[in-house]
Amino acid sequence: MFKNDYLARVYDEVSGRSAGETEFLQAVREVLESLEAYVEKHPELEQQGILERMVEPERFIQFRVSWVDDAGKVHVNRGYRVQFNSAIGPYKGGLRLHPSVTASVIKFLGFEQVFKNSLTGLPMGGGKGGSDFDPKGRSDAEIMRFCQSFMTELSKHIGQFTDVPAGDIGVGAREIGYMFGQYKRLRNEVTGVLTGKGLSYGGSLVRPEATGYGLCYFTEEALNCMKNDSFKGKTVVISGSGNVAIYATEKATQLGGKVVALSDSTGYVYDKNGIDLDVVKEIKLARRARISEYVKAVPAAEYHEGCSGIWSIPCDIALPCATQNEIDEASAKLLAANGCKVVCEGANMPSTPEAINVYLENGMLYGPAKAANAGGVATSGLEMSQNSLRLSWTFEEVDERLQNIMKNIFHNAYDASKACGAEGKPDGGRQRGGLHQGGRRHARRGYCVLSINRTKPGRGRTERSPVFCLPGTAGSSMGKERSA
Repeated sequence: MFKNDYLARVYDEVSGRSAGETEFLQAVREVLESLEAYVEKHPELEQQGILERMVEPERFIQFRVSWVDDAGKVHVNRGYRVQFNSAIGPYKGGLRLHPSVTASVIKFLGFEQVFKNSLTGLPMGGGKGGSDFDPKGRSDAEIMRFCQSFMTELSKHIGQFTDVPAGDIGVGAREIGYMFGQYKRLRNEVTGVLTGKGLSYGGSLVRPEATGYGLCYFTEEALNCMKNDSFKGKTVVISGSGNVAIYATEKATQLGGKVVALSDSTGYVYDKNGIDLDVVKEIKLARRARISEYVKAVPAAEYHEGCSGIWSIPCDIALPCATQNEIDEASAKLLAANGCKVVCEGANMPSTPEAINVYLENGMLYGPAKAANAGGVATSGLEMSQNSLRLSWTFEEVDERLQNIMKNIFHNAYDASKACGAEGKPDGGRQRGGLHQGGRRHARRGYCVLSINRTKPGRGRTERSPVFCLPGTAGSSMGKERSA
């Protein structure tokens, strides 16, 4: 698995300490594999124990959350917060409420968040939190009582200069409002301790749209620079139907693409004429209903039970925006066979390692989540700035800053690939799509290494930043195109 002895030793140590934490170990393996070229050039990383520190969280908190339902019955859930790395700023990362939440899931999300936040150019460390509480089917009052109980414990560990949580799956403006209100009650202060707040009490414009918009800005820039192409005229398949998927659909459509499919945990809808976003917003945002309701409003559309079948729909661009490991090897092969040329990730780690191999073997343009979906946390960082300055920027101002951040993320990846000798030079597809120069394969599985230099958005100043790696693309069709 690893050619480098140092990387192999670090991974073995993590595996021993975190046995059974499959999601976390997958995330660690992917990052360590992508660092191989960089580690070979920098033996000081081993001397200073950089990777050992990088894979171990600074703090992991687990706590009990007791709450009472509308019938007076007491329920007990587990709450988590991982404060993974604060090297460049306070811990920053969302809160996820979903039955699938475990210590492993929270650690993998927090680990990925470190790199994602660094890429934005904003001074934010990495963290993540949540609970195995399921908000589906619960009343507003039940969700409020859970959120208040959750925040009663979490408030001991967060603060505007320490740890700033945000929303994630199962946590939207409603849940953030309940938590923020409880924090104010407990601490007797109004601070920017949570992002994703309502506009009336310190939230930022563009925050609901940010991850989906940012995903499309990243994809558009990659298409433009690497393929001399764009969304215009492309058929797009998007999984999920939450905020990320909805606003990715909106922006992809504005950029000239046609989104033909969306999904939720029960199944997916296919509309060959293009998804009617107003219908989806009414179903998912207003009524919080299932995506199957779409075919009642649009009879020409099709509904299919199960989620994996969505990747069998022919498309030019696939944007997975649902959950981790939703695209396996079989689904990736279906995408490739049906002509998909681009996969950019809106969800966190939605592709299995085997799926990524398929992308690279087929010369597909691949944008990993750590870069492609950084728009959400970037705008959360902008919300923190507005809170600190006691200012509120216009929609256009925030959107322009978001576009610049996502473009910079892409171009920083390209510049770093050059610095590490892994510039996107084609190898004719002979080495599993790996990037290649001078007859030597410089990046395992087609990964390019991001250098420790980055440019602050809008300032033109280069500064040192933590190391991060970004999967790249290759293939005989790329010619002299850039590599992400």
